[in-house]
Amino acid sequence: MGALLTVAYDGTAYCGWQMQENAISIQEVLTNAINKTFSCDFSLLGASRTDAGVHALGQRAHLILSEPSKILIPKLPLVLNGHLPPDIRVMAAFDVPNSFHPINDAKSKTYRYTINNNRYRNPLLRDFSAFMPMPLDVAKMATAAKLFLGEHDFAAFCAKGSIVKSTVRTVYALEVAKQGDCVDITINGNGFLYNMVRIIAGTLVNVGLGRIAPEDIHDIILSRDRIRAGKTMPPQGLTLMEIFY
Repeated sequence: MGALLTVAYDGTAYCGWQMQENAISIQEVLTNAINKTFSCDFSLLGASRTDAGVHALGQRAHLILSEPSKILIPKLPLVLNGHLPPDIRVMAAFDVPNSFHPINDAKSKTYRYTINNNRYRNPLLRDFSAFMPMPLDVAKMATAAKLFLGEHDFAAFCAKGSIVKSTVRTVYALEVAKQGDCVDITINGNGFLYNMVRIIAGTLVNVGLGRIAPEDIHDIILSRDRIRAGKTMPPQGLTLMEIFY
């Protein structure tokens, strides 16, 4: 039996999605819940390796059971959630073939980066946003965001140490909007390099602070120079919103 799970989580207490030896991951906790639900062997493959402290509303994971189950796939969230802590929830489950691949079959992903832009930090947002006490020029950030659209070599926006065949990615949409004291940077693309969204967010913050001009984005992309882009923003501001197939 194959099922595509939609998983939401508060990543504050976890080392990220991927299973690790010396820390607790989302995948490990979900695996333990599956073990308590089924007696057969299974495999569980996530669509995105979110980092420590990063959150998700629309993570996807492909569950394959080695034996048929009496539990109907639409009932899986109810059953699994009974074995999960309150900061992790399976929100939906869909029937997919065993040949389905949650990473290779994905068409695009949407992330949102949230910045608490106020003189004083909102304590209720401390685990779900980055804090920026200096005022941001959101209009300039929105102008700069348009220059990220399309297919580019995003080597300047990839953390060092990442091993990938290509640093070329396509950004389909990138919007900057302010709601109250929060600035939301929402990006959709066919894939993202390691820390790419957080580095883009850091670069847009520099635009908002007047440290770089919006039109400089084009040259930064062409430079392929990580030093010219902004800093990597903290993980707690990032949420994986949705993965499209």
